[in-house]
Amino acid sequence: MSIFDSITNDVRKIIVNDAAHDFEHIMRVYKNAQKLCKQEKVNDKLVLYAVLLHDVVFYPKSDKRSKNSSIDSAKKAKTILKKYDFTENEITIISDAIHDHSFSQKRTPKTIEGKILQDADRLDALGAIGIARVFATGGLLKRPFYNIDDPFCKKRNPDDKIWTLDHFFQKLLKLESLMNTKSGKLEAKKRTIVLKEFLKQLKQEL
Repeated sequence: MSIFDSITNDVRKIIVNDAAHDFEHIMRVYKNAQKLCKQEKVNDKLVLYAVLLHDVVFYPKSDKRSKNSSIDSAKKAKTILKKYDFTENEITIISDAIHDHSFSQKRTPKTIEGKILQDADRLDALGAIGIARVFATGGLLKRPFYNIDDPFCKKRNPDDKIWTLDHFFQKLLKLESLMNTKSGKLEAKKRTIVLKEFLKQLKQEL
């Protein structure tokens, strides 16, 4: 069995049963990262291992440790990688990329590997799949869809801990401007149009 297959098996056993952060999420981010690496002409080896391990620790959004998911994933990734034939420098690059990728950490990764991981992960929060993930999480946490008095946050600050739709205004619509790579920005722009069209249609229905 290859190192890649072995680590993939490790991740399958570890990953949480959460519709928005399951193994299929890992695979979608992996696919995004492959495309970005090709377009940015970057060696994909370390990026793709970072993708595989970026959510090996995931605390639910309702958990007070939620903001530490990426930090603890980076630590666990180091432990996993040390079992295989990676150099200390490679392990540092991969773990740093994981540490810095999270939106809640408000960090811009220093390396191209970290920037591509962050972009690839954020792309999975946009477009049609992003909409599906938002409402899957909202349902899991038993949050109402929207604030009936101001669904689109026209006169109030968004609070996605209370209303699911607020997540669009608190995070998702900001992601396009926060992308690191040229190819990531282009794809984010396309997927953000899908979000805006959804909100436009929803507005007509409410």
